[in-house]
Amino acid sequence: MHFARCLLGLPLVLASLTATALADVTLPAVFTDHMVLQRDQPVPVWGWADPNEEVTVSFRDQSKTTTADVNGNWSVKLDALSLGEPGTLRVQGNNELTRSDVLVGEVWVCSGQSNMQWSVAAALDPDLEAASANLPNLRLFKTPMVTAETPQQDVDAEWRVCTPDFVPEFSAVGYFYGRNLHQILDVPVGMIQTAWGGTPAEAWTSPEALARTDSLTPLVEAWDARVESYNPETAELDYQSALADWEKKVAEANAAGEQAPRKPRKLADPRTSSHRPSNLYNAMVAPLAGYAIRGAIWYQGESNAGRAYQYRTLMPLMIQSWREAWKQGEFSFYQVQLANFRPITDQPGDGALAELREAQMIATEAIPNVGAACITDLGAALDIHPKDKQNVAKRLARLALVNDYGMSGVVKQGPTYRSIDIQDNKVTVHFETYGQDLVSYYREPLTGFAIAGDDKQWHWAEATITGPDSVELTCPDVAMPVAVPVPQRRLGRRDHQQRCAVTVARVS
Repeated sequence: MHFARCLLGLPLVLASLTATALADVTLPAVFTDHMVLQRDQPVPVWGWADPNEEVTVSFRDQSKTTTADVNGNWSVKLDALSLGEPGTLRVQGNNELTRSDVLVGEVWVCSGQSNMQWSVAAALDPDLEAASANLPNLRLFKTPMVTAETPQQDVDAEWRVCTPDFVPEFSAVGYFYGRNLHQILDVPVGMIQTAWGGTPAEAWTSPEALARTDSLTPLVEAWDARVESYNPETAELDYQSALADWEKKVAEANAAGEQAPRKPRKLADPRTSSHRPSNLYNAMVAPLAGYAIRGAIWYQGESNAGRAYQYRTLMPLMIQSWREAWKQGEFSFYQVQLANFRPITDQPGDGALAELREAQMIATEAIPNVGAACITDLGAALDIHPKDKQNVAKRLARLALVNDYGMSGVVKQGPTYRSIDIQDNKVTVHFETYGQDLVSYYREPLTGFAIAGDDKQWHWAEATITGPDSVELTCPDVAMPVAVPVPQRRLGRRDHQQRCAVTVARVS
């Protein structure tokens, strides 16, 4: 009898627990203890509650009240915040949430593929960098690497105070960039890492943006076809068959004293691939979109090398898709141009990475508030992951310090191409120098310049600085030059990539 009474009462208990759970007002993970809220602009705060539940958000002397919609979604906007002491964010609905040790300062997203994911532990001087990472006003948020076929609302992460224990696993470029801003501006800084090695830009682009761009439709359709044809059961059977065949061949190779063949791999599920268009946007960008930020830094492109002309469309589109999702206007977006890679060649020629760098520069001109930091003197001939992330971050920080924070006395970037003049057998290249005269590092001869005649054959050129913003080029093999591939980098260092050109200036 008592057992029956317990069973009869169970649904009522479950219903009561469910109602209580639904009534709890909740916040996404990007709002946790130790977070940094962006200063000097409205700050959205959002979450979930019961339909029509009244929710009040309070911080410092502000209090904003709203009502959850029929789906339980709610959001408010705090008025622009200024610097100050750490505070507590309170969210009151049928229950109350508090988020403590909340700072106001500068917030940046750091994203891309492996060179952005590259950790402090794998960069130069990891022991010294970790030992000096007691920076309580620098906060770090590391998004886990997951994929999704549809846009998600949340991630499994939290804000962390920068300490020697945590910083080794964080993005090296992201950490060094945030540290530069924190120490130079003397304000709290929050860095949000969302990066995944080996991933292409289309995986980081919203599905809506890709769908409206005809030239990228084949990219999406090819993946849709792979998903349509994929059968998990067939893939498993094929793998088991290949595995059995491999084991037989290994035994035969061992008996004959020969090298064993490579073990087969199971066909990956294309539905969850980190390369599938929008899969990373859905899981690693959409849940963060809307959190007030100053801008984003981006280090990616290696996985799109070989598709540079497509990248000219894809990269501006990806940036625009993020801006649409954030609804915070045309926030700053700074790319890292790909580093030099591969041994120096005897003669200049085409190269996939150089063409991708050119596409990155084109993206800076296609839409507002986009910049590029050149690092073709920081790479390594045999390693696509150069360890010097400190100088990469400094060059990104220069762009932000000048463009976003109006800092005088800081040179924004190295010289960039402006124009050319051709007279007889000489070409004079004029640069934008951002307030400094052209110089050669350590008085080394200038290298990496090339010119071509009507035959379109590139030849290395003799280069001499002839003015504060000009370099003169000549080559005995080119009597009438008509074209110059202009290195977008600091003068005096040769690019290891096969093609030294980034921006090509042609004369008709």
